[in-house]
Amino acid sequence: KPLAGGLPIGATLVTETIAQVLQPGDHGSTFAAGPLVCHAANVVFDRVAQPAFLESVRSKGQYILEGLQALDTESLLEVRGSGLLVGAEFSHPVKPLIAAAADRGLLTISAGENVLRLCPPLVVSMDEVNTAIDIIADCLTTLGPAASEQR
Repeated sequence: KPLAGGLPIGATLVTETIAQVLQPGDHGSTFAAGPLVCHAANVVFDRVAQPAFLESVRSKGQYILEGLQALDTESLLEVRGSGLLVGAEFSHPVKPLIAAAADRGLLTISAGENVLRLCPPLVVSMDEVNTAIDIIADCLTTLGPAASEQR
């Protein structure tokens, strides 16, 4: 999805065997992109291919996992994820938590009824990560037992 930094482009990866069969005109795409979008995709690809950038993504993802695991709430059942895609499973529906976080400027989504999903951009700063964890902690404190009554 983020191949061209939000601009419309598509990519298909195939094996060498399949590539040998495809001829010009065999495959078309609404998102085939023009020169500007392809240049943007090259810039994005070059950046995300840098080992330091990938390590930064892993590091921030691990930091988020540990920050959520450290939340002072009995309703948190599990925190799981890979990179910057993180899910926190609670013993109650997360809809009120999502609404409370949005009221404080943090946009989150759910992955099912009881899982709060965080999927920040790959360029998220540590300050933004800390702010997000603080907002979630504050929302959980504010909601308290009311969150588990939302069943």
